[in-house]
Amino acid sequence: MNAGWKIFLLSLAVFAVAFGAERLLVPDIVPIAFAEEPQPLLLVETAFVLRAIVLIAGSVAAISLIIAIGAWVRTRSTRSHA
Repeated sequence: MNAGWKIFLLSLAVFAVAFGAERLLVPDIVPIAFAEEPQPLLLVETAFVLRAIVLIAGSVAAISLIIAIGAWVRTRSTRSHA
């Protein structure tokens, strides 16, 4: 398995764990400072960190998927020309 696919799968796993943890631990907390109702600071901070992990892992997964597919297409096109 190529390193690009490993990075994709690892970041996808991190995304899934962080997304699940966010839904499980802080389901009704908005990870911003302004909300209609006062929210406990620890829960807001937890939601913020988990949302940041979700967004970073999702971005890494998307970028690594694009690069891995591009590398796969490039190897397929060079094999067909050779």
